Amino acid sequence: MRSTSNPAFRRLPVGNGAGYGQYGPNVGFNQPQGGIPGYGAPQAPAGAGDRPMTVDDVVIKTGLSLATALVTGILTAIWAQGQADARALGPVLGVMLVAMLVGFGLSLVMIFRQKPSGPMTLLYSAAEGVFLGAITGLFEMIYPGIALQAILGTAGVFIAMLVVYKTGAVKVTPKLTKWIIGATAGVVILMLANLLLSLFGVNMGLRDGGALAIIFSLVVIGIAAFNFLLDFDMADRMIREGMPSKWAWFAAFGLMTTLVWLYLEILRLLSYLQND
Repeated sequence: MRSTSNPAFRRLPVGNGAGYGQYGPNVGFNQPQGGIPGYGAPQAPAGAGDRPMTVDDVVIKTGLSLATALVTGILTAIWAQGQADARALGPVLGVMLVAMLVGFGLSLVMIFRQKPSGPMTLLYSAAEGVFLGAITGLFEMIYPGIALQAILGTAGVFIAMLVVYKTGAVKVTPKLTKWIIGATAGVVILMLANLLLSLFGVNMGLRDGGALAIIFSLVVIGIAAFNFLLDFDMADRMIREGMPSKWAWFAAFGLMTTLVWLYLEILRLLSYLQND
């Protein structure tokens, strides 16, 4: 059974984690020490430069990735607003398309290569920052103040789900995992169907700003939020299995993919509400 709907964590290497050493009972985000059947780290001895990853490693790498996305995003949003004010939307759309393709390409490389890379993770974060910044700049021109609202909303959801996970208010059980994976697959299929049908002039009402679109966005935001629980749990497993510290970059990459998805959906929902 898959343990996460995040493609970044789908094909991690499997082993017994025996060579990496163990930490105390609070080694993970929330879970006690112990092995995970069928999941682990590559079988190799830990060296001085290849120590087991810790929570601090995940926090630091995720923080660096997020900071990179924020800096490139803010700079791009400021530039995009200037271009929009000058009625020069062509360059903005071009930059947005290139950044989207670069980010998508890097994500595919990292997912299928299954090797952690700090530079590649930061480059992915920078590309996603440019992509989100260009979109945000355009939205900010139409709906002043929406960027800050979307950032605060995304941060709020992330922190809330981290607290939920840390306190054990919601346990990541096999049943919950199956539900989240199924719900994620369902909304992705609906979004793809809506996109394809829209090319033929068919409106499913999922993205037109109406009542159904608002409800759909709320559902997607909820599912994205629950995906954080799976991301936290997977990072926990990586820590408990003693995977090398460099794999914290991969955990950061996985968390960034969910953050990008959540931010886009919150931005979309806010635009619907402001239209109303």
